[in-house]
Amino acid sequence: MTLLLEMKNVHKRYPGVHALKGISFSLRAGELHALVGENGAGKSTLVKALGGVVAPDEGEILIRGNSARWSGPGDAIRAGVGIIHQELSLAPHLTVAENIYLGREPKRGPFIDGRKLADDATRLVEGFGVGIDVKRRAGTLSPGEQQLVEIAKAISQNVSILAMDEPTSSLSARETEQLFRVIAGLRASGTGIIYISHHLEEVFLLADRISVLRDGEMAGSADAKELTPERVVSLMVGRRIEALYPRTFRDPGDVLLDVRGLSRTGVLEDVSFTLRSGEILGVAGLVGSGRTELARCLVGLDPFDGGEIAVEGTPFTPRSPGDALDRGIVLVPEDRKRQGLFLNRTIRDNTIAMRLLQGLRKGPFVDRPASESLAGSFVQRLGVRCRNVFDSVFSLSGGNQQKVAIAKGLAVSPKILILDEPTRGVDVGAKAEIHQIMNDLAAQGMGILMISSDLPEVLGMSDAVLVFRDGRRVARFPRGEGAQGTLGERVMTAATGGIANA
Repeated sequence: MTLLLEMKNVHKRYPGVHALKGISFSLRAGELHALVGENGAGKSTLVKALGGVVAPDEGEILIRGNSARWSGPGDAIRAGVGIIHQELSLAPHLTVAENIYLGREPKRGPFIDGRKLADDATRLVEGFGVGIDVKRRAGTLSPGEQQLVEIAKAISQNVSILAMDEPTSSLSARETEQLFRVIAGLRASGTGIIYISHHLEEVFLLADRISVLRDGEMAGSADAKELTPERVVSLMVGRRIEALYPRTFRDPGDVLLDVRGLSRTGVLEDVSFTLRSGEILGVAGLVGSGRTELARCLVGLDPFDGGEIAVEGTPFTPRSPGDALDRGIVLVPEDRKRQGLFLNRTIRDNTIAMRLLQGLRKGPFVDRPASESLAGSFVQRLGVRCRNVFDSVFSLSGGNQQKVAIAKGLAVSPKILILDEPTRGVDVGAKAEIHQIMNDLAAQGMGILMISSDLPEVLGMSDAVLVFRDGRRVARFPRGEGAQGTLGERVMTAATGGIANA
């Protein structure tokens, strides 16, 4: 295959951080080369150096054998390099066609040729085999459709090298399949693809080669067929993870939460279950099955119109998250960036945010020594990687942001912790650390309701699994009911409609 890209001995330094330490990387025509590693390993920095977003301090980039030095992203695009970042950059108020050709619109005299713009964009999008109306505004598209528009935008610039950073992180299963078909077509046409993902099953499904970064260095690189997921995990974290799900199972204690016939019109119907001290109760189901809606009702974010809730035997009707907090119930929501954290504030400010409701004050002011001590204790306890508690949460990796979101909930010493997608978007090392935190909390007697779309996580960490479908609890499976593979099949069958009321 033709060698499209070589990056030789690339270094990048920031104040106090050596982000890239002599990385060498290559890409061939028609190849999908996966780039994996923990958050903060250097993957995004390497791609930014390739795309002209940052300038390497040392090293060389060769495009088709020719040395390349960019003064900005425009130079990289003109050399045939396209980057699709995890945070999409479409202008929501513009149409699909206007986004694809933004700044390069076809002209008729001094004016934009609207008909040619639409025709060119339609021809390009239809080449992907998808039916997106190019006159729709980008803000009305689904995440999967927006991802395809970003690809179309890159292809319209005649790129031969395309880097994709976590392209499936917010896609449904159907949208992911559609994206994979587009990727296959791009590879067949000779486009080389750099694919960054935390999902190892995707990596092994798609990749020709896999390179692993760890702490800014190349930990290993080989053809995908020469590697195993276990070997890749070991390279990523620098140690063997004997168990990604480090659960120590014990007999649960007294009932902490008793839910009977909980209903919310059009959302939940007749949901019943109990959660005990020291128990992790997993909640599985497809997107839209009612899992998150249940969590919102339990903490008073949404009202319910039928059923009963009791906390430690006492009836409880939450009117607000403050009511839930007073009864020892805390929710760590699924979207940490929009709902769980104040990204522009410090680790300390986030950790104490709910604790302020319980009086972490000296008169009208925050008790600074106490707040710093509290935040510092959680940084140490949860293993948050940072310089100090005054680091901005925005500057942290995804896994460390998630730990701060959990710390924010734990700071109020809850009896019941509801975790909605606790490890979404975090790397395998951070995932194992979060699982260990959950195991420790359960061992201390906390009751944990864990909502997760990661079936191995649900099976590996739960004392029992509740399965939701169409707003109803359709099944409950105790731990150890058959081999894990068999149990996984039963959970998925229940979630998709094969059985009910187990």
